[in-house]
Amino acid sequence: MRLTQIVWCALAYLCIGLGVAGIVLPLLPTTPFLLLALWAATKGSPRLAQWLYHHPRFGPYLHAWREQRAIPRRAKGAAIVLMAMSFGMLWWTGVGAMLLVAMALFFCAVSSFILTRPDTC
Repeated sequence: MRLTQIVWCALAYLCIGLGVAGIVLPLLPTTPFLLLALWAATKGSPRLAQWLYHHPRFGPYLHAWREQRAIPRRAKGAAIVLMAMSFGMLWWTGVGAMLLVAMALFFCAVSSFILTRPDTC
């Protein structure tokens, strides 16, 4: 196995771990980590990518994204809440106004993308 494949597989496993943690931790989103894991796995281990895509728990989310570009409502809500909390922490810690404006624009753009995706269960 080449070094690049090892790095891609390590990233995939890290993202799978974060995605699994997101199942039980309400503020940690699962879907983005699983999408990233699938992307990394396709570059490092096609067998791992197939396992993810056909997994009984993760597979439906990955199929929904691939076929409809859909995001589950819970993941949408978690993403919006986390971005709002991140912005609040930046404001509370007193970062510069330019960074606050830049992050507000970035978070608004990401939120609008997320909210315009179709819903899944």
